[in-house]
Amino acid sequence: QVELVESGGGLVQAGGSLRLSCATSSRTFGYVSMAWFRQVAGKEREFVAAITFGGKHTRYADSVKGRFTISEDRAGAGVSLQMNSLKPDDTAVYYCAAKRSSASEWSYWGKGTLVTVSS
Repeated sequence: QVELVESGGGLVQAGGSLRLSCATSSRTFGYVSMAWFRQVAGKEREFVAAITFGGKHTRYADSVKGRFTISEDRAGAGVSLQMNSLKPDDTAVYYCAAKRSSASEWSYWGKGTLVTVSS
């Protein structure tokens, strides 16, 4: 079973930066894709960013493009999400997800880490 553990969430003022990390137990990191999603109370979970390991392809939601950067922390270890120019609308619980690169669904999920951006 693949386990994902998010960390790095916290309170930050608008315009500030925060870096989230997601550690994975996967031993075949090169064959998987990982992503960040976020969710606020009462709303559906939304896609934030994804990265395909091996090909190193990345994809971002329009709302975070140019502000957030997803990257590999270390081969087989996990991914990070560098969040800059944070806005109150970025406030949410951020979840790390993983899947085989060829799969359509995100099979593995972390428990989430809370990011609060004050105005």
